[in-house]
Amino acid sequence: MTVMKKAVETPLTETAFLILLAMYRPNHGYGVMQFVEEKTEGRVVFGPGTLYGAINNLFKKGLIEKYPTDPSERRQDYVITPLGKSHVQSELKRMQEVVAIAEGIVRSGEHD
Repeated sequence: MTVMKKAVETPLTETAFLILLAMYRPNHGYGVMQFVEEKTEGRVVFGPGTLYGAINNLFKKGLIEKYPTDPSERRQDYVITPLGKSHVQSELKRMQEVVAIAEGIVRSGEHD
């Protein structure tokens, strides 16, 4: 008997996941830094190299796109794409499954 496995997307890193959440509305680098620091209550603070490297990677993968801004503005805004939203939904489902497994084990105090 052959067991079929469903296709598994590569999990998003916490950095990528948080940046994508910050870009559900058009946002720029400094705005993303503020969003993440606020939402994580200071647990996660991005340095510029980490942030802009991740933004570049997400852009190349088509998970975010440039958002039109005033040409006189120096900053570049980005917004999440439909593909990015799909990845966020998949990652959220994956994390919920992991949490459910962990809660069951912790509540029972043992591993089956």
